[in-house]
Amino acid sequence: MSRKHIAATFALLAVAAAGCGAQSADYTSLLTATTSAKPTETETPVPIAQYLESAGVVGQPVAADKLTDLKITVPRPKGWQQYSNPRFAPGTRVIAKGDTYPTAMLMVFQLTGGDFDAQKAIEHGNADAKLSENFRQLNASLDDFKGFPSSMIEGSYDLNGRRMHSFNRVVLATGGPPANQRYLVQFTVTGYADKAQAEAPDMEAIIGGFDVAATK
Repeated sequence: MSRKHIAATFALLAVAAAGCGAQSADYTSLLTATTSAKPTETETPVPIAQYLESAGVVGQPVAADKLTDLKITVPRPKGWQQYSNPRFAPGTRVIAKGDTYPTAMLMVFQLTGGDFDAQKAIEHGNADAKLSENFRQLNASLDDFKGFPSSMIEGSYDLNGRRMHSFNRVVLATGGPPANQRYLVQFTVTGYADKAQAEAPDMEAIIGGFDVAATK
């Protein structure tokens, strides 16, 4: 699996756009960068793409709306439109409010090849966010999502001279029988940190309505 595909959330959103939030969050903290770009862990986090690649796993990008064994839902609030860019991996779905941030991005990868422990793999799901420039964490979780192993992280980072606010969720989903195909689902909502409070209603609607379910 190519790391650039999984890490595209933070690289490709430079040409797309997105934002997120929770009303109870202290959005003012998002505007302050950390004093160092180094992560807080004693060792550099290993991105999930790198971890899976080391296990012999290959990820093939697929369009979510073409899957027959897995249903993925991303709501689109009023005023949001489909957004496309030739730099996106095949099958990537992006919606945006206008022609810049905020945006919501969905990427799905069909996983084949080596075997792997999903619970151990998902521990690496937040690594790319932590490795972004001057990342400041607001929330994070390794709780399951809709019954699937999942990681979630929310925070701010620097991108092209602007402070960004991003919510990122990775789900290691399994499609319905008989194939029980494994997928990596990456869902990201990103916007300018100084507009996070104003954009919170739309962001909450998108994040709250996101769903992943195996079909029967």
